[in-house]
Amino acid sequence: MFTGTYTAIVTPFKNGKIDEVALARLVRLQIKGGVEGIVPVGTTGESPTLDYDEHIRVVELVVQAAAGKVKVLAGTGGNSTKEAVYLTKRAEAAGADGSLQVAPYYNKPSQEGVFQHFREVARATRLPIVLYSIPGRCGIEIGIETTRRLAGACPNIVGIKEAGGNADRVSQLRAACGPKFEILSGDDSLTLPFMAVGAQGVISVASNVIPKQVSDMVRAFAKGDVKTAQRLHAKYYPVFKDLFIETNPVPTKAALAMMGLMDGSVRLPLVPMADANRARLADVLKGCGILK
Repeated sequence: MFTGTYTAIVTPFKNGKIDEVALARLVRLQIKGGVEGIVPVGTTGESPTLDYDEHIRVVELVVQAAAGKVKVLAGTGGNSTKEAVYLTKRAEAAGADGSLQVAPYYNKPSQEGVFQHFREVARATRLPIVLYSIPGRCGIEIGIETTRRLAGACPNIVGIKEAGGNADRVSQLRAACGPKFEILSGDDSLTLPFMAVGAQGVISVASNVIPKQVSDMVRAFAKGDVKTAQRLHAKYYPVFKDLFIETNPVPTKAALAMMGLMDGSVRLPLVPMADANRARLADVLKGCGILK
């Protein structure tokens, strides 16, 4: 259901408000680049800085711009179960094709609490759900056994975005959850290693900037053309890494601004990229042929 390349799309701002024109333009460029889907209002979409109405407005805009050509997997998680349920119901009403549910952050629930949180969300919607384990941001991971329990107890929990930086987790998840459970890389630089041991694609930050290249890499590997996938990985690996030299999505927005696609502004507490890092990123983009 959710395999291939899904772009964790940025939320463009202009004069402090959502730049609806730029967002629609970015979605069209993603479709042209060959991605399978768009993930609005995740971490890359600066969801913590959007109020509820802005959050759902971004989902609506992406659904409209996608026009059924690609799937929309809306970020609707939260560290409050009530909030996650609310956002998920609203995203479902807005026409999203699925929900990305991040692990409850900051309050650090037990694995039983994690299980009950996601089960409650799953029961409140008919949308298929992709879990999102990113311990570096959340302070906890979604355990292997917890994931297995959720996949068994909730038919609409269909996959997981794995962003723990460990290929062993992919092997463990595949063994625990079976061949039909979908596993997506949450780190661009680890997409190929993860696919080699059972992942089926990526929820990508880099595809904001290079949608065709990331899509081609993932598709090549999935078709068994390992050499092409390795060549694309090697060529764009510097981009995969340097889009994270500052907190995501600051570098990605800076890159898109350099490409003339949007205003690069972010919302506090994020701030614009430091000049030295901006220069470094520009050099990497030029070296990879993305900027002239």
